[in-house]
Amino acid sequence: MAINKVMLAALKALSYPDINLKKNYKIARQVENLTHYHVLKPLYKSWDHKVMLDDHAIPVRIFSPEDDLDHPILLFFHGGGWVIGNIDSYNKVCANMARITGHTVVSVNYRLAPEHKFPCGLHDCYQVARELFLNEGLLCTRADQITLIGDSAGANLAAAVSLMARDRGEFFPQRQILIYPATYYDHSETSPFLSVHENGNDYLLTAKRICDYVELYQSSPDDRQNPYFAPLMAEDFSRQPRTLIITAEYDPLRDEGETYGQRLWENGNRVELHRIEDALHGFFSLPPAFPQVRQVYEYINRFLSEVPKK
Repeated sequence: MAINKVMLAALKALSYPDINLKKNYKIARQVENLTHYHVLKPLYKSWDHKVMLDDHAIPVRIFSPEDDLDHPILLFFHGGGWVIGNIDSYNKVCANMARITGHTVVSVNYRLAPEHKFPCGLHDCYQVARELFLNEGLLCTRADQITLIGDSAGANLAAAVSLMARDRGEFFPQRQILIYPATYYDHSETSPFLSVHENGNDYLLTAKRICDYVELYQSSPDDRQNPYFAPLMAEDFSRQPRTLIITAEYDPLRDEGETYGQRLWENGNRVELHRIEDALHGFFSLPPAFPQVRQVYEYINRFLSEVPKK
């Protein structure tokens, strides 16, 4: 089936040119911020907070669908290949998410590569999760009402936080939502995943760009064998949260996201997996009027309907 031309045009408007990412990542960030600029509507209440990690302050932005905090929480990690994107460029996504799901959305402005390579961004995400899960009075929400969610590199971080939480034993997320997650380390011609070869050249997110992101994110080649860097490298997939995975039909990351779901399911976890037809990587940032975005929110709201009530 041919890709929908309306979606292709919309995503092109949100993307940036195919520049040399390793040399011009700062330019890519500027373009990303400009194309995702959004003035918050007064219907949405948002405010900023900071979480401390040693001597480093991690900015977070909190979106509430109403004037109070009496809502379950979606702890959101944004995409951008660990290199671009921030809480400003995801304002629109998070405001829509709060409104459509009826959840408080906590968006994390984790440190970006290459200035802050792996595992800096992951440690930021883990620290914010730790504060929310262990300090229930912070947003007046019980730990069992908190769901991890991320898209692309943010979904990679959400999966890694869940693995790290199990390994450290400090807290345990009960749910995670992974939207077209990056879970593997090889997106070159040697990749074992067919979607990299089928979708890695002709669409907006190319295999080359993913390779550049991975190279900018890693501290050393050894990181690629680390499950906190590439969750599919985990030796133990047990004791993970109930998981919703969303993939896109024309996405190079499609097969690795679906394989991660299969690994979780094979190891006794509850997993729900949906491939969105006629969709490209990044489509979740489009307006909710797009049918593919509406479909994802239907899956998300059904998944979240099992969140315990106060």
